[in-house]
Amino acid sequence: MSNNRTSDLYATDLTTAVWRKASTSGGEGNCVEIAELPGGARAVRDSKNPGRGPLRLTATEWAAFREGVVAGQL
Repeated sequence: MSNNRTSDLYATDLTTAVWRKASTSGGEGNCVEIAELPGGARAVRDSKNPGRGPLRLTATEWAAFREGVVAGQL
């Protein structure tokens, strides 16, 4: 699996994924958790609702998302 396509990412089993909280998460429970996936892809979920399906991003999508956050566009 190349993880270059979003459909490939949703076929990835996340049962052994290691989730970490974003460093900017506050103490109010408004936390985003991120798991690294093969090929530089990421899975992102809400820590208050970890059972809900996470958003999965290819490496290219993740880079664009981060760039938008850093630039204050998101």
